Amino acid sequence: MRAVIADGAGGPEVLSVQEVPDVEPGPGEVAIAVAATAVNRADLLQRQGFYPPPKGASEVIGLECSGTVAAVGEGVDQWSVGDEVCALLAGGGYASRVVVPAGQVMPVPDGLDLVTAAAVPEVACTVWSNLFMVAGLRPDETLLVHGGAGGIGTFAIQLAKATGARVLTTSGTAEKLAYCRELGADVAISYRDEDFVEAVRAATDGVGADVVLDNMGAKYLARNVDALAPEGRLVIIGMQGGTKAELDIAKLLGKRGAVIATSLRARPVEGKSAICASVVEHVWPLLADGSVRVVVHDTMPLEDVVRAHELMTSGEHSGKVVLTL
Repeated sequence: MRAVIADGAGGPEVLSVQEVPDVEPGPGEVAIAVAATAVNRADLLQRQGFYPPPKGASEVIGLECSGTVAAVGEGVDQWSVGDEVCALLAGGGYASRVVVPAGQVMPVPDGLDLVTAAAVPEVACTVWSNLFMVAGLRPDETLLVHGGAGGIGTFAIQLAKATGARVLTTSGTAEKLAYCRELGADVAISYRDEDFVEAVRAATDGVGADVVLDNMGAKYLARNVDALAPEGRLVIIGMQGGTKAELDIAKLLGKRGAVIATSLRARPVEGKSAICASVVEHVWPLLADGSVRVVVHDTMPLEDVVRAHELMTSGEHSGKVVLTL
């Protein structure tokens, strides 16, 4: 099979497509002939040597894919050879064939083509699990999502709006801010030109955001706590702004707030399977009826993986970058 292999840790140039031995499903697993995969921020970190796969997972980069079931392992009865599916992976997506636990395999959402479906599993599972299963976002609440024009952000804006929440978001350029508004953001804040804490307070009559979805980590920690409403929940899902910062516990106590840090990739199979089942139940209908759409910035062949990583690194994209096989 073909797979993207990294020649050590470094820039996009360390990546190349090579021939590697085929993978076969074990008990409870499904083998998928991959039609497409998508590039995520975590892929860039893994390429740089900062985000190794969990123990036992494929060393090949790639956290999601779409394709056709090629084989099923012992004990798998919910999937059959030939089924068109998409899947949440712990690794291995940048390849023509991948093996995944059966519970992390999902049907292609109605109305989506097989290639576009590759851009859904990671964002859908990340956003649904963190905003709704962890933070308990309710229809009458206000969400602040950072990086609104990215893969996670574009999906979070739409999903929160579709479920009745008010959405505030940050982004860096006028074009991206306008795009966030097109997706449904009630307020779009320039992190370059505005103090997002003051902007959140102004937009909420001084109350703050009930839920903050943050990909920056340390750099935004203090300001995110400042932006929280009473009983607000800050959910940290990334560390683009560093890993260590000072937390004012007195301020957090005063707001009766919560700071939660989560990682999807390292969860046990049972936990990821439960998330996938919940996503199929709650999110797939919203994709099918058009309430939420998949934002794909560009689609390119797997052989252009270096260019795809360069595009992601540049930050010039909006939504997802898809690689086809």
